Amino acid sequence: MAQPEGRQPSSAVVAVKRIFAAETGNYFLLLGTTLFLVVFGLIMVLSSSSVESYLSSGDFFNGFVRQVLFAVLGIPLMLIAARMPPRFWKRWAGTFLLVAIGVQLLVVATPLGVSHGGNTNWISLGPFSGQPSELVKLGLVVWLGYILMKKSAVLDDWRQLVVPLVPVALCAIGLVVLGGDLGTSIILTAIVLGAAFFAGVRLRYLAVSVVLISLVAAILSLASSSRSGRISAFLNGCVSANDHAGACWQTVQGWWALASGGLFGVGLGNSTAKYSWLPEADNDFIFAIIGEELGLIGAILVLVLFIVLAITFVRIIRASSDPFARITVAAVMVWIVGQAFINIAVVLGILPVLGVPLPLISAGGSALITTLTAIGIVLSFARHAPQPDSLDPRQAR
Repeated sequence: MAQPEGRQPSSAVVAVKRIFAAETGNYFLLLGTTLFLVVFGLIMVLSSSSVESYLSSGDFFNGFVRQVLFAVLGIPLMLIAARMPPRFWKRWAGTFLLVAIGVQLLVVATPLGVSHGGNTNWISLGPFSGQPSELVKLGLVVWLGYILMKKSAVLDDWRQLVVPLVPVALCAIGLVVLGGDLGTSIILTAIVLGAAFFAGVRLRYLAVSVVLISLVAAILSLASSSRSGRISAFLNGCVSANDHAGACWQTVQGWWALASGGLFGVGLGNSTAKYSWLPEADNDFIFAIIGEELGLIGAILVLVLFIVLAITFVRIIRASSDPFARITVAAVMVWIVGQAFINIAVVLGILPVLGVPLPLISAGGSALITTLTAIGIVLSFARHAPQPDSLDPRQAR
């Protein structure tokens, strides 16, 4: 029935229109790609986790339902974050990071920390458990955008740049290293270096930082027997039965899953690797299940979607005239796209096993919620088109 003339739309309709109101195509491209990846991830989590869910709880859908609940929480948080003005993120950037570091400190310094897979990177508060290191990523990207914006006039002076950037970054990353999570530490380090690069820090400063960080990473890798074993197997290959049954098991099973998928895959839900052959099939190695069930076509689709995300992030950076927005978006891009390609490289055997999930697709509530919130922050910058008279002069040339 047609709406009577002069009748105003309901408040609920107005609220929904405001949530999705935007002036730029970048906003809808980023939102659409993100939602597609989340839905695709839910389907793959259902397929890859069903067997292990049944073995652990007697319910095929236990892991899937949990991931759906995380998505139901994360998507509204993303849309709420997308409504926040840039001044909100500038005002609370330091507080966000301080809270994140504080919670991570509880993990490594109190009995609240829980170990999983050799890493003490979880916190348990009654029925709730999560990874505060994911919250550190979120706090760090916003804080880096704010600090590097404030330091934009002195980026050529390393003495002015070091404080407070280096101490705070070392504190945030160091607490994650203390928990034994080298994979997340690498992502955090990449976020810091990526933000500094896009802010305009001199390349020689970044080169020195990369050399020092590489030395520290090598020392930390050799200090852990499990990490050194994985790295040794990666460098030397699987040369014995013990290697195949130990450090190489997950990688080899991932290869077999990918190889058995062929061009078109064995069909959604028909994976054999998920029958307790491939550890972390719904998390760190979900890309192997995608390749097995959906074949090379499905694997390429995932790669293309993350490339679309990267292109959209770059478009938003180029369209923004606010240094804070540009640096923050760049840091989020390095986080999400960089982590995606590290995860895929691990599954392909290009990198040793690092234990990082595939963003927006892998099972895991903390990672999904914080990643969606980070994308919401980017959406808040992409919502409005820049005014012609406020464009950066460097972009007008």
